[in-house]
Amino acid sequence: MKEILQVLRREIRIFRQRPIYILASVGVMVFNTVFYLSFMQDGLPHDLPVGVVDCDRSSTSRSFCQQLDATQQGAVVYYDDIHQARHDMQTGRLTAFVVIPEGFNDDIQANRQPHLGYYVNSLYFVGGALSYGNIVTMVNLTNGAVQRQVLRAKGVNEREILARIQPIVLDAHQIGNTTTNYGVYLNGVLLPGVLEMIVILITVYAVGSELKYGTSRHLMQTAGGSMGKALLGKLLPYSLIFTVLGISLELILYHWLHYPIRGSVGWMCLAILLLVAAAQAIGLFIIELIPNLRLAISVSAIFSVFAFSVAGFTLPVEAMPAGIRGIGEIFPLRHYYLLSVQETIWGSGFAGWWQEAVHLLIFLLLPPVLLRRLEEAYVNERYERD
Repeated sequence: MKEILQVLRREIRIFRQRPIYILASVGVMVFNTVFYLSFMQDGLPHDLPVGVVDCDRSSTSRSFCQQLDATQQGAVVYYDDIHQARHDMQTGRLTAFVVIPEGFNDDIQANRQPHLGYYVNSLYFVGGALSYGNIVTMVNLTNGAVQRQVLRAKGVNEREILARIQPIVLDAHQIGNTTTNYGVYLNGVLLPGVLEMIVILITVYAVGSELKYGTSRHLMQTAGGSMGKALLGKLLPYSLIFTVLGISLELILYHWLHYPIRGSVGWMCLAILLLVAAAQAIGLFIIELIPNLRLAISVSAIFSVFAFSVAGFTLPVEAMPAGIRGIGEIFPLRHYYLLSVQETIWGSGFAGWWQEAVHLLIFLLLPPVLLRRLEEAYVNERYERD
């Protein structure tokens, strides 16, 4: 323990001399947490600007515009011509716009099937998708209202009218996120993913900087020539910081902000600890494999960013090619996501996600594989610059 404590005190001195460690760990994590929780505090985006070019100006077209404006997602902006609406959508002022043709109401009354055109800016994926769904819903409701008036005029009773307009009634149940809150959907995995990225990058930088600045031999002497003691004493303060950050994040999400969770917050705290340990193991493995700080940082960044794509919380991994599904298994964030689904949505407890916990623990077996390579680099102060 004497050598480990000596390395620990040495690392604390480095902490005071290089504020980048605190800034890149605590500072970055706090900034991302505040940013994403504030950015998504209202849940689903609402009052998205939708333009309307009403060339008909009839009671039917005005009713359609009023109903579109009354929805939560839409805020109608009126235009006199299509060119101005198109210009505003191209400059990002509108997410979509609708063109109601002249004679819209007359065509409906004469059963001539009028054509209503709408244009969606899919460059802004979320806003465009929500506006598209909102417009389509209102078109379907307007179509149903017209059919209802026609059937009423023919003397059809209300029950039969509803059966004709909507022959199949949908009964939807949104499990785990009943309010369709984007914050609940994304932040539960996005912020732990940011923490994983920070852990990997800081671990690589902390270990690799000893080689870059030529202090690795002094570290080995402080640790009594033991590589295990050197790494244990050096990474211990970072582990404590990451542990505090991870547990604080879980408490903020599921205890303070009351994100829906059917299981236990304690199990989620354990899950984030497993994620931190796995991320540190991967960071150590990368710097062992590539004893070049610049290249190792680049590889770590690519690895961390790619984890967001294959974790499965933005696009189901089952819908990806078989090769991508296999690659997803090498990312700790993927296993954390599966674990969190079992605990937050189903509340299955340890029995439901113990396999994912084992997968995260398997990452701890990576550093010993190339530990000898890093030890030789430390002892000989061999720093591969290119």
